[in-house]
Amino acid sequence: MKHVLDNPIFNALASGNQTLAKGSGPVKYFDKDVAPFIGFSEDSQENFDAAYDMISRQNPLIFVSRDRTITQSRWTVLQQIPGWQMVYTGDAFDVDTTNLVALTDDHVPQMIELTKLTNPGPFGLHTIDFGHYYGIFEGDKLVAMAGQRLNPLPYAEISAVCTHPNHNGKGYARQLMQFHVNRIKQAGEIPFLHVRDDNTRAIKVYQDLGFKIFGEVNFYILAK
Repeated sequence: MKHVLDNPIFNALASGNQTLAKGSGPVKYFDKDVAPFIGFSEDSQENFDAAYDMISRQNPLIFVSRDRTITQSRWTVLQQIPGWQMVYTGDAFDVDTTNLVALTDDHVPQMIELTKLTNPGPFGLHTIDFGHYYGIFEGDKLVAMAGQRLNPLPYAEISAVCTHPNHNGKGYARQLMQFHVNRIKQAGEIPFLHVRDDNTRAIKVYQDLGFKIFGEVNFYILAK
């Protein structure tokens, strides 16, 4: 029997993120300004073809699969990025939250600026619609943030963990990660995340926090 994290995008769009879901039946995806992800109930040629006919936009899409190769004929695979899923099943943390600020639409320009600088993954004008984004400011400048993205129940993905390079070494990413672990556990869900397999620094940080590798994943950048 397949695990819910074997197909995280489709299962998220069918459960915790269903209010953001577009598409129908076996093909579901997010609006391009929320996230570039697309998921299928099954990774079949029929579903790839249905998505090709359904989606008119030319922006690249990201498909996540356990498989190291995919078989389809109409999409162009621009890039394949190997990565890991990591899951946290430990205890809650004792973490100071007094300097954490709940981010709103007013903060989106700074959020986009920070993600462009640090490249934690795709982040658009409405990625904040996933909810639960928190940041740390120095003065009026956003210098670190993290939030929640995919929500394939009962799992919740910690995402967009980033710190301005001028503020590395202050423990901000660790603090935000611990906060989100606690928040997700308090909601009765299980924290998880995705990370590129070549991001050894981040993997070490996550392992030090108690995240364990759950499985291999591959990110496919698809274009029409």
